[in-house]
Amino acid sequence: MNTPKVLSKTGATFLLLFLFPIQTPAQTDYPIQPVPFNQVHVTDQFWAPKIETNRRVSIPTAFDQCERTGRIENFVRAAKAIRGETLTDKHAPGFPFDDTDPYKVIEGASYTLSVTPDPKLQAYVDSLIDKIAEAQEPDGYLYTTRSIDPQHPHEWAGTARWQNEEVLSHELYNLGHLYEAATANYQATGDRKLLDVALRSADLLVATFGPGKKKIYPGHQIVEMGLVKLYRVTGRQQYLDLAKFLLDSRGPGGNSYNQADILVIDQTEAEGHAVRATYMYSGMADVAALTGDTSYLKAIDQIWQNVVDKKLYITGGIGALGEGEAFGANYQLPNMTAYNETCAAVGNDFWNQRLFLLHGDAKYVDVFERTLYNGLISGVSLDGKTYFYPNPLESNGQHHRSPWFGVACCPGNITRFMPSIPGYIYAQRADSLYVNLYMSNTAEITMASGRKINIAQETRYPWNGNIKITINPSAPANFSLKVRIPGWARGEAVPGDLYKFSDQSLTPAVHLQVNGQDQSTALDHGYATITRIWHKGDTVTLTLPMPVHRVIANEKVEADRDRVALQRGPIVYCAEWADSPDKHVRNLVLEPQQTFAAEFDANKLNGIEVLKGKALAYRFDAHHQLQHSEQPFTAIPYYAWANRGPGQMEVWIASRAALAHPTPFPTLATISKVTSSGPTMAENGARDPHLVADQEEPNSSADRSSSYNWLPKRGSQEWIQYDFPQATQISTSAVYWQITPDRRDISLPARWQLLYRDGNDWKPVAAQGPYPIEKDKYNQVTFKPVKTQALRLVIEMQPESSAGIQEWRVQ
Repeated sequence: MNTPKVLSKTGATFLLLFLFPIQTPAQTDYPIQPVPFNQVHVTDQFWAPKIETNRRVSIPTAFDQCERTGRIENFVRAAKAIRGETLTDKHAPGFPFDDTDPYKVIEGASYTLSVTPDPKLQAYVDSLIDKIAEAQEPDGYLYTTRSIDPQHPHEWAGTARWQNEEVLSHELYNLGHLYEAATANYQATGDRKLLDVALRSADLLVATFGPGKKKIYPGHQIVEMGLVKLYRVTGRQQYLDLAKFLLDSRGPGGNSYNQADILVIDQTEAEGHAVRATYMYSGMADVAALTGDTSYLKAIDQIWQNVVDKKLYITGGIGALGEGEAFGANYQLPNMTAYNETCAAVGNDFWNQRLFLLHGDAKYVDVFERTLYNGLISGVSLDGKTYFYPNPLESNGQHHRSPWFGVACCPGNITRFMPSIPGYIYAQRADSLYVNLYMSNTAEITMASGRKINIAQETRYPWNGNIKITINPSAPANFSLKVRIPGWARGEAVPGDLYKFSDQSLTPAVHLQVNGQDQSTALDHGYATITRIWHKGDTVTLTLPMPVHRVIANEKVEADRDRVALQRGPIVYCAEWADSPDKHVRNLVLEPQQTFAAEFDANKLNGIEVLKGKALAYRFDAHHQLQHSEQPFTAIPYYAWANRGPGQMEVWIASRAALAHPTPFPTLATISKVTSSGPTMAENGARDPHLVADQEEPNSSADRSSSYNWLPKRGSQEWIQYDFPQATQISTSAVYWQITPDRRDISLPARWQLLYRDGNDWKPVAAQGPYPIEKDKYNQVTFKPVKTQALRLVIEMQPESSAGIQEWRVQ
């Protein structure tokens, strides 16, 4: 079969229906269709380097991590077990969803290959596909943790197929990512091998689930999206029907964690695990578009309104809570402990893109853009080698990116999203062409009339709001160009009242011209529409002024009261330690009259627009008296933070002194070197032991904002140590323990003691009483004075639990 070697549509990955003979043509679909990303060539200095870094660095290193952590070997082991070979190592994989990480990176690599051929990468991907195909059981079942050792799979898997699917087995979640990778790879290469693996699997699902068969809902959504993609490729109605069946089987009576407590059509608020939720909402949008089910549309429209009105971070992040990686209550948007999983940002953009395609309203693109430029690309370092799992809006130095994670969903999601970005720029509906995102590019678009249009953008966006669009039709063509006027350019921070610009009345007017002639900027759903007969060389110039805006939050957002964030264009800014004279930023106050100047710095963080002004810095002196002084203030784009080492960062900066965190006067602990037996900062997910001396007073032992723990170590003996600048006499020490009361990850220790260094030996201090072990307070020990250069705190953990420390004082 002669198959075009193309991917059809965007990062939402809409698939061309003519790739296979269509068995049951869709009668309905998204009324607006995105222009395929492989038809758009991005040339700007912002996105083009990031997409290339993803191709050259992120995808290869992610594949390398999949190899090093045994994720690829799992398929080899499963294949051997299926063939009846004896395995020397039958232990279950780390997690039952580890199969998805290679799938996601294969998807990203396939997108990349469709644009930039790479024989070496192609050959490697083909070798992985061979291994995946060999790990599939004869009836189509593919789940390495069970195939490796059917009698002893991972404890989450259950003893039989699908037994624990609605909870933790992730069997259908794995297959959803397989289906997305398979359709992407088929369209990139024309090779059916991985697609045939996916189709055998999907046929097994059709034979197993559905009316009159087994009823089930996925514990982690995404298979619904994957089945829709297989339907688009093959036209096989049963795949679409199964996607709808799985959605309709969810709730009531289940857990809100995975949105199974209520029927999907009755849900009105975002709840539970944020990634699961956005994948489900995206799947509902897909099914609604293809079936015309208005009850799905009503539900996801209401949920979207709930998110943008009450649960969206200014960075576009969602999922405020670390507990359950979940949405919080309305207006519950903490900063230091904000979770905002990178995968949730990707899911949020998938969902908003689909809502735009359904409704044609620019408000969805506004949210998409806010997420894209801020809370999504913050998830990957500038060099493309390390990643954030959570994306907080405040840090005391405890956050840093890692090259990989035990649960490694976020790196794979970055690798598959980045190459698809060009596909979000343009969209079509009949003879209307939508311009949604601004970045220098060239594209060839075929309008509904069949007329070909070459379109080009020239701009320095997001640093500059001057945009030139050149239209070159193959012949004079009558169509409407719908130019998005971003909400931020109209004085609107978000489409609702969750955030607003404090100075929105000062927003300069947007200017729009065609061939030098002024055009109306009257808006229709956020777009200025220009309808005319277009000729070769016609130019549209759009000027979007970019003043620096102060953003304030709705008063119901307790964490942001009397605080201000800074935004210029689509970019949200933050203050970071490296730009502050004393390396602190949480002690700053921005006075209402302070103004800020934007300045491009080509040598900082790969070239960024910085904001400069003045701030008041607060600190305590040796007598604990509060002092303050004015100092230079610099803000950088939020997405670029944590690329210069760990340290303080803050998005929402105090606007009055009472809310600042004054820099404490140095203590013996703060000037000491801190080391521990735990993982180092270079290791995945490790925390900085210096946090025990940051003088951040905890609210309780359960405070998650700034602490140190020894996870993943459990039930062991561990230590943490102060090395003093010089020999010092000490006689008192107090420790404030950390616990996780909602689960047993971190508990109070079974026992602890203090040792001081005497030459090369460690000796116990002569304590004048027992070592207390109580939560929510400092546990103080007084001992016979010793003069030493180092003090070590040794703890013995509870069985099956780890331990952690909020603060450790020494006097």
